[in-house]
Amino acid sequence: MSYEWLALLAAALWACTSLISVTPSRVMGAFAYSRWRMGLVSLMLLCASLYNNQWQMISMSQAALFALSGFIGVFVGDTALFACMNRLGPRRASLLFACHAAFSAFLGVWLFNEDLIGWPLLGAACLFLGVILAVSFGRRSEQHSWEKITGSVGVAVALGLTAALCQSLGTVMLKPLMSAPEYRAIDPVAGSALRMLSAFLAHWLLWLSGYKLARSLKAINPKLFLMIAANGFLAMAVGMTLMLFALRYGDVSVVALLSSTSPVLVLPLLWIVTKHAPTRSAWASAGLCVLGSALLIFG
Repeated sequence: MSYEWLALLAAALWACTSLISVTPSRVMGAFAYSRWRMGLVSLMLLCASLYNNQWQMISMSQAALFALSGFIGVFVGDTALFACMNRLGPRRASLLFACHAAFSAFLGVWLFNEDLIGWPLLGAACLFLGVILAVSFGRRSEQHSWEKITGSVGVAVALGLTAALCQSLGTVMLKPLMSAPEYRAIDPVAGSALRMLSAFLAHWLLWLSGYKLARSLKAINPKLFLMIAANGFLAMAVGMTLMLFALRYGDVSVVALLSSTSPVLVLPLLWIVTKHAPTRSAWASAGLCVLGSALLIFG
């Protein structure tokens, strides 16, 4: 499977898991939810990487880079995203998080001299425009709890953009490590395990410090535990590992843009949950994303 399809598959998983995140994140709080999520995902990936027995291929300096990427992209980025989602709901939070595509494309061209011209450039434009239109003009019932705005809009927007920037930085800093020929032996599963473990340790230390926001708003129960475990497995254990494989073989800008289609993929899922169909403009924007993806893959 080519790296473009890996990035799209990661986007599809993130679309599904963003809806699974809403209830446990709001019930437990962004910090507590992220802490449990990172803890479970770390355990899953550690078991998988120990089974693969690929740890010896990662040096201390490389492990430190994976850990830093996890701290920025997962600990700060994911926590900010869930805090934003708690305030704006999954649709609006997806719009803000989709900005990571623009951040990553800019950084990829600037830092790595990646090409984004001709048909791929047109595809990128269609894709990003489709993402914006899908989450901006896809009408939803304001009566549904997922569409209600809580707290300051300015704070929520700042949290969403912070999540997007951290996701971009955490991804871009791994590109040289995952794509260089001398590092091709690095196992993406072991790399993902290091990223998740770094994020979990940061959450755990914050909880030990007694920081008020790190406390859980409600004690975890079996239902919440299963939701967190399913979300973590699909989004982080599988989704982020697919992203690392995509980064190994593809440009940062293209991978980031393809993975940013998750807000479009959320539309039919929200239709099922809210019982309100997206408008024609929302479906048209989804068509733009499909066209953009095709131009990026086959252009």
